[in-house]
Amino acid sequence: ISAASARAHTRRAKQNVSFKLPSGICTKILLVLFAGILAWAYQAIQPPIPKTCGSPDGPPVTASRIKLKDGRYLAYKEHGVPRDAAKYKIVYVHGFDSCRHDAVVAKTLSPEIVEALGVYIVSFDRPGYGESDPNPKRTVQSLPLDIEELADQLGLGSKFYVIGFSMGGQVIWSCLKYIPHRLAGAALLAPVVNYWWPGFPTNLVTEAYQQQLPQDQWAVRVSHYAPWLTYWWNTQKWFPSSSVVAHSTEILNSEDKKLLPEIVSTRNYTAVVRQQGEYESLHRDMMIGFGTWEFSPMDLDNPFPNNEGSVHMWHGDEDKIVPVILQRYIAQQLPWIHYHELPGAGHMFPHAPGMSDNIVKVLVGE
Repeated sequence: ISAASARAHTRRAKQNVSFKLPSGICTKILLVLFAGILAWAYQAIQPPIPKTCGSPDGPPVTASRIKLKDGRYLAYKEHGVPRDAAKYKIVYVHGFDSCRHDAVVAKTLSPEIVEALGVYIVSFDRPGYGESDPNPKRTVQSLPLDIEELADQLGLGSKFYVIGFSMGGQVIWSCLKYIPHRLAGAALLAPVVNYWWPGFPTNLVTEAYQQQLPQDQWAVRVSHYAPWLTYWWNTQKWFPSSSVVAHSTEILNSEDKKLLPEIVSTRNYTAVVRQQGEYESLHRDMMIGFGTWEFSPMDLDNPFPNNEGSVHMWHGDEDKIVPVILQRYIAQQLPWIHYHELPGAGHMFPHAPGMSDNIVKVLVGE
């Protein structure tokens, strides 16, 4: 090896040594990257602030509203005969991703039944939906208390009827728990079931749970075990989120699909439903509905021990959204529930012609 080559080799070795990274720099880089990822993740799971109706940047107020004791506003809509002339007064609770305009029983009840029986129905926007203020402190108990305040401010009397559909039907269980003394009767139409209610046999829950689409299994699982991730899960694009939120027709049975054109053609207020944001409406619904409840419906006592009223549950045996096997079990555990199972019907059966007439007549005992 020549002397020149040896000197050149020595210079390259010295140069390489001079570019050696300072001690601990890799650890610092990793810490910075980790902190950046944490900051990004925190921002990703934070829901946007709701656009409250009537606020400077929020939607306008167009509905009739009452002011609740805690300062929130509750929007409502009246149907049927005038309130003061009504023989039967009913509070209707809408379902998931709906609003006061989605009062299917009020909208499809025949005029003949309305007049003959003297039926008055009030529907309202549940908190965060439509034009009702969000309730970040919402619990299983808070909505029945909202209903009680609505009834009192509208002067519905000491007792009134309640009807709830789907997620609104789930709310009726809370009414039976917290305001049974105010009820003249109750109807649950395809009420959503919480798979984590105590009292369900494990094998039955597993069977019902696995009847759901995998993406819906994950959606309710996140809502129950990691509610703080509910917003992110339903807005991220990496995995399929809730098919109900996405309005997928895959979760409808054949009878539901026959009813769908009529439902869609009369639903010209879709934008109103989520106008204050999805978090305090859709996502809050999922977190409360599939969260940990303070009670189980199967532990409820008969609110009408002297037959001064009645409770009815209606469910389609081909419901692909809420498995019928869990409703059957609840009905078996609560013999005072009048259970009506509809062969061949899916989740949207209340929209079927004549169905609302039957529901109301049976509920009020006419």
